[in-house]
Amino acid sequence: MSVEDGRRSPTNLAGGRLPSLPEVFRSVAIPEGASFWRKVGAFSGPGFLVAVGYVDPGNWAADIAGGSRYGLALLSVIVLSNLVAVFLQTLALRLGIASGRDLAQLCRDRFGRRTALLLWVGCQAAIIACDLAEIIGAAIALWLLFGLPLVLGASLTGFDVLLALWLQRRGFRYLEALVISLLCVIGCCLGIELFLARPEISAIARSLLPPPQIVTDPRMLLVAVAIFGATVMPHNLYLHSAIAQTRDFDKSERGRREAIRFATIETVTALTAALFINTAILIVAASFNRSGYGDIGDLREAYRVLSPVLGTGLASFVFAVGLFASGQNSAVTGTLAGQVVAEGFFDLRLPPVLRRLLTRAIAIVPVLVVTALGGEAATGRLLILSQVVLSLQLPFAVVPLLMFTSDRRLMGRFANPAWARLTGSLFAAVIIGANGLLLWQTLS
Repeated sequence: MSVEDGRRSPTNLAGGRLPSLPEVFRSVAIPEGASFWRKVGAFSGPGFLVAVGYVDPGNWAADIAGGSRYGLALLSVIVLSNLVAVFLQTLALRLGIASGRDLAQLCRDRFGRRTALLLWVGCQAAIIACDLAEIIGAAIALWLLFGLPLVLGASLTGFDVLLALWLQRRGFRYLEALVISLLCVIGCCLGIELFLARPEISAIARSLLPPPQIVTDPRMLLVAVAIFGATVMPHNLYLHSAIAQTRDFDKSERGRREAIRFATIETVTALTAALFINTAILIVAASFNRSGYGDIGDLREAYRVLSPVLGTGLASFVFAVGLFASGQNSAVTGTLAGQVVAEGFFDLRLPPVLRRLLTRAIAIVPVLVVTALGGEAATGRLLILSQVVLSLQLPFAVVPLLMFTSDRRLMGRFANPAWARLTGSLFAAVIIGANGLLLWQTLS
């Protein structure tokens, strides 16, 4: 599979504008006349980059909080969230492939400058909230594995972005290979935890229907919305619409249809892997609830009780390794998403290193302040709060995505059919309603 060096300067956009991520735009060749499986391999990568955001440390914290407090009751929330994620991410990749534009660029062109600025602020807040989760998760993993204080570990996380940026310069496929490798590490770690937990299959099956307490118990609703926000990330929609264009597919209608088909297969596969990881975390955390540890809202607490609950010290070590891999992997998507929204909304072409370090510095400050003032235990609450922020920002990405993918003038034959418009509207209403209910219960 050949990889171009990304030195082209494509100007196929309106007004001669550069696309987002111009250094990797259409840089991965698609072999002509290749077999089905070779094309699956050629299109594999973007969906796994997006899946990283679905298994970041914020997910770990939200899933552990839900499992330890409510057992398997919130398992249905993870499954439903993943179904929504698959639907929305396939819309995002369809938008990028069919229109040749990403979501941020279209928001800039279709809405006024003031609206575009507000959308950018919201998306940037989501990226910073995601960064919070990455920093806290990676810092906790460093503390668990090497005994580094959280403040020092959080400070060191600013350097993990340099590896992602270096790999991106070498070729997008190298970056994708790193992400897929770390996802395999995370999956293996959670597979071991699941084997050690030995859950009841019948209990898991019974938990696939959502309990009514989700909407009547404010605390359960908060955790459910945190799980939803940790699963469906708004900046992932911007990112996917851009990185779907890293493939050098045929731009004819037939070529775009084929590209959408293979990109959809890859995305469903990647998000199914993310679903396994998230359900495994919650199922393992449900064993805390059965063992009398009913309120584990902190990753460090989870590490401490894993060994006595599962009966082996291996459980805690594997947990820490998986958490570290999760924190490192999440830095990749944060780096790319920040670049996409900056270039898409404002055509702002800052050096990637400078932009990424600034974003990471903004996220590190509250971690250091909260750790210094509230102690290390306060970082767990900050981690859950960051996922709620992500959920609150989600409608501001979902509504424009549904608008653009339903526009026949923009999408042509690839515009959303009636069933997709209805499904998308239903999902958007559920997202907005859940966030409104959360805010009302919080304020009252």
